[in-house]
Amino acid sequence: MAAVDLQQVNKVYENGFHAVKDLTLDVRDGEFMVLVGPSGCGKTTALRMVAGLEDITSGTVTIAGRRVNDFTPKDRDIAMVFQNYALYPHMTVAENIGFALKLRKLPKAEVAAKVKEAAEILGLTEWLDRKPGQLSGGQRQRVAMGRAIVREPAVFLMDEPLSNLDAKLRVQMRAEVQRIQRRIAVATLYVTHDQVEAMTMGDRVAVLRSGILQQVDRPQVLYNRPDNLFVAAFIGSPAMNLYEASMTEDAGAVRIGSQELALPVVCRDAHPALRNYAGQKIIVGLRPEHLPAANGDASGSTLIGNVSLVEALGSEFLVHFTIDARRVRAEGATTGDEDATAQSGEGVARVDPNATVKVGEKITFAVRTEGLQFFDPDTERAIWT
Repeated sequence: MAAVDLQQVNKVYENGFHAVKDLTLDVRDGEFMVLVGPSGCGKTTALRMVAGLEDITSGTVTIAGRRVNDFTPKDRDIAMVFQNYALYPHMTVAENIGFALKLRKLPKAEVAAKVKEAAEILGLTEWLDRKPGQLSGGQRQRVAMGRAIVREPAVFLMDEPLSNLDAKLRVQMRAEVQRIQRRIAVATLYVTHDQVEAMTMGDRVAVLRSGILQQVDRPQVLYNRPDNLFVAAFIGSPAMNLYEASMTEDAGAVRIGSQELALPVVCRDAHPALRNYAGQKIIVGLRPEHLPAANGDASGSTLIGNVSLVEALGSEFLVHFTIDARRVRAEGATTGDEDATAQSGEGVARVDPNATVKVGEKITFAVRTEGLQFFDPDTERAIWT
């Protein structure tokens, strides 16, 4: 039985804005489900409807087998962790963790035992007498999680809980949150706009766009077999390079600008529907990690670009290049102002730091064709079978 089940859930505000559209999604017992998408896609609204903090316009929300549409938040058997911690500054760590239990008038000994257990799980034992102002951001976030753990809910709901932490601490806390969730084995619905966070933490990841569920699956499936252009562009960092292209008349190669990429049999067999696009326009996607420098070996499929920028990251180079093809932008899949580059053939490749790469010179990439993605330019659906 699913711990959380949403069936055809909609949220329409009084001004007519349709924030969540026919969302059907389940979170299994013990599962870590991540809801991800760009700002304004409806993910937090969906979470708040599960929590009972937003009214549901239509559809059904079920928690632990009970339809909870009309239940108050306190009656839904959920615990929520927010990005701002929401701790009581005048209380100690122990008092913050045990506050909900105190409200339920549990015996002091039982409250103390539950607080101690949560503190041991979270590594907070030595901080129980401290107040939130004496703790680091990561410690305060663990206190917020401890307050949720002691309630022993059916479901954890987490709304961007790591967004207020610095980059290094966010990485550490990702691992901490996963470890804790695995140990207590409580179904968790976790909201983030950070696709790296989503990919590294989720058992499954649900991708939203403009209130509509695009795809839900294991992280590696989203990466390897995206259903559409949006998912392909959103999942992966740096983002996938997407270009307008066309298939050759025999469907044995794809033309990207003035260049032609031969498609080996194994690639065509993985995308059998490509034969239906012989001589027609398509969109082709190349991930940066599938574009290593050829280093003199140009026996396979290659792509030549003009180097415009090299970012040295120690373990690798991020090589920015241009080709004479029109770049495609998946609306809403990226952030920032890209108007200046949306029409150009700019791209990014991950290259071994031992490669000889110079700005202003040409570079030949040995394309890993097994990683190529293809999309219908009209429907934006992935081309597979």
